[in-house]
Amino acid sequence: MKAAEGPIVVEQTYRADAEAVWRAITDPGEMRQWYFDNIPSFEAEIGFATQFNVTSQGRDFLHMWQVTEVEPGKAISYSLKYPNYPGDAVVVFELYEHGDSTTLRLTLDIREDFPEDIPEFKRKSCIGGWEYFIQGRLKEFLEG
Repeated sequence: MKAAEGPIVVEQTYRADAEAVWRAITDPGEMRQWYFDNIPSFEAEIGFATQFNVTSQGRDFLHMWQVTEVEPGKAISYSLKYPNYPGDAVVVFELYEHGDSTTLRLTLDIREDFPEDIPEFKRKSCIGGWEYFIQGRLKEFLEG
């Protein structure tokens, strides 16, 4: 993933109100059910930081998150880094309520390039991963 390629954007509309979607993306108990099951804790507060490891194809990816912006019930952003690899990004979740449904727009803004030689950092892989979580797992979690 390269900053020059522009941000990655994934959207999905759920048959759920914004409050339910907000809980799903900020409550650690709910996040563990659709996102990463080993998230140790999470708080929708600026400055909150957490880290957890994900292993893929024999490589460890220590995820380091730090919340950078919060608009309760509407938007949350956090920095995303992996200390064993170069690269830096910001993940933004924005909610748009439409009556009895809510659209979530996820934007991954790459601030510093990630290594090209690692499959998990290729743009296509990243898009596929976010689509899996936002359009698949979270949709299933919210809509059953």
